[in-house]
Amino acid sequence: MTDHVSIWAELADVDHELRHLDVGGVRTRVLRAGAGPDLVLLHGTGGHLEAYARDIAGLARSFRVTAYDMVGHGWSALPDMPYTVDVLSDHLLGLMDALGIGRAHLSGESLGGWVVAWTAAHHPERVECIVLNTPGNIANKPEVMARLKASTTAAVEDPSDATVRARVAWLFHDTTMVTDELVDLRRAVYTRDGFRRAVDNILVLQDPATRARFSWDPSWVGRITAPTLLLWTDHDPTGGLDEAQMLLDWLPDARLHVITGAGHWPQWEKPGEFVEQHEAFLGAVRVTA
Repeated sequence: MTDHVSIWAELADVDHELRHLDVGGVRTRVLRAGAGPDLVLLHGTGGHLEAYARDIAGLARSFRVTAYDMVGHGWSALPDMPYTVDVLSDHLLGLMDALGIGRAHLSGESLGGWVVAWTAAHHPERVECIVLNTPGNIANKPEVMARLKASTTAAVEDPSDATVRARVAWLFHDTTMVTDELVDLRRAVYTRDGFRRAVDNILVLQDPATRARFSWDPSWVGRITAPTLLLWTDHDPTGGLDEAQMLLDWLPDARLHVITGAGHWPQWEKPGEFVEQHEAFLGAVRVTA
C-alpha cells in the first residue's frame, strides 16, 4: 500500500481546521477544508471523521468540505440517550446551523447514508444533492444486524488488537489496508470514558424493534426530491446490488455507480474514484443559500 502512509500524511499539505463546536449543547468535533459549495460528510456506525482522511484533499479542490463526528461517536460528546436516526439528523441540522450552512450537498457512508436520506426526506429545504455511500442493510437482514452488533460490542468490551482489528477489517475488501494507525485510532475511541454506555446507545439501531421506526421504506424514501447518487461496491458485507435496486425503484431521481474491488469503505480503498464520482455528480450543481 505504497500510496498511503498515514492519516496525517493525507492531510499534511491540505489547509484545514479541526475544532470542537457546541451544537445544541453537544460538543462536536469538526474538520473543515476547501472552498466552494458546501459538502458535509457523515461516517458510519461507531466511526469518526477520519473515515474520510483519504478524500479531504481531493474533495477540497471543488467544495467546502465539512467532516464531523456524529453525536455519541468519535471525539464528540456522549450524552446518554439512544442515537436513533432522527436524533442524528437533528444533530446534523444543528451543526449546519452552527456553521451558517443553509443548504448543502450531503454524503454519508453506511449509517451516515441513512441519516442523509432521512434528512433529505424530512428537511428537503436544507439539502441540495445527496450521495448514499454503501448505506447498508436496506432489507433489514437480521444476520447483518447481529454481526455488526456482536463485532462492535466485542471490540469495545475487549479492546485488544485482535478484536479491534477484526472490527476494522470488516469494513474492507483488501484487509492489507487495515493499518496499525487505523486500529489504534479506533481503539482510542472505544476506550474513551463513557463509551461502553455510548456503544449501547449507538447499537439501538441494530435492534429490530427500534430499527422498525426508521427502516428504509418507500413511504419516506419516495419523498426525497434531491438528486441522489448511490455508491455501491462489489464486496459490501451489508448488502448486494439487489438492495441498490430497491433504492433505485423507490427514489424519484437516483443513479447508481458501482466501485469494484472495495468493501464497506470505498472512500478509503478507492479514494480517487470516490472523489471523481462526487466531482462529476455534484460539481455542476449550484447550491442555493
